[in-house]
Amino acid sequence: MKRDEEKLGLYFVNPPEDVSLASIDLDRVPSHISLIMDGNGRWAKSRGLDRSQGHVAGVRSLREIITASVRLGVDCLSAYAFSTENWRRPQEEVDLLMALFANTLLRELPLFHRENVRLRFLGDLEGLPETTRDTFREGLDETASHTGMTLALAVNYGSRAEIARAARLVAQDVATGRLALEDVDEHAVASRLYTRDLPDPELLIRTSGELRLSNYLLWQLAYTEFYVSDKFWPDFDRWDLLRAVGSFQGRDRRFGGVTS
Repeated sequence: MKRDEEKLGLYFVNPPEDVSLASIDLDRVPSHISLIMDGNGRWAKSRGLDRSQGHVAGVRSLREIITASVRLGVDCLSAYAFSTENWRRPQEEVDLLMALFANTLLRELPLFHRENVRLRFLGDLEGLPETTRDTFREGLDETASHTGMTLALAVNYGSRAEIARAARLVAQDVATGRLALEDVDEHAVASRLYTRDLPDPELLIRTSGELRLSNYLLWQLAYTEFYVSDKFWPDFDRWDLLRAVGSFQGRDRRFGGVTS
């Protein structure tokens, strides 16, 4: 994605001592960065706040990372917002999150328009409350013509369920003759995932120090570089994003081969 060099410079001013825009090779910024935004509740608890305030603070961090990613020229930013397992949380918290998703999306539409961001969702939207689902569809319609960065939000998403869904679609197509059995390969499965027209993430960022994938993009993360921050998600900012990108640029990505 084309960067606005003037906006880029203005956004990353007054850097901390350990990282700056000058330390990043702008020609090697990951095209797809994915986020596991962990630690909202613990951030709130550490400050004596209600968990709901942690989720609100987490939205502010996502807004900053969206803008920073656009400035850096990232093509796709994906984020794990609500998993299929999150329905097990207390009903009050689930209801708050569903309302927060809907209200936040409406408030952020001006940002998406200003930054030319195209919205996508990964997951089963039919399982969401009607108000949330309708608001998401409004967001999809409002940004469908945008040509800048894609923001893919995983909501009511679980990777095992996604892969099982893809397997069912493959089986249906084989059973009806639309797909030959000998043509069932990796592409056949990948083209039936929620991410079917998106590149696999090059960099996965997880906050709060947790070292697990939590049923997120298990297929797509096969050769993704991981970056784990000990910060809770509401404390993760544009400079932390630069640190993650800098770490990525220091990796030797062999994809199962050997160093040349």
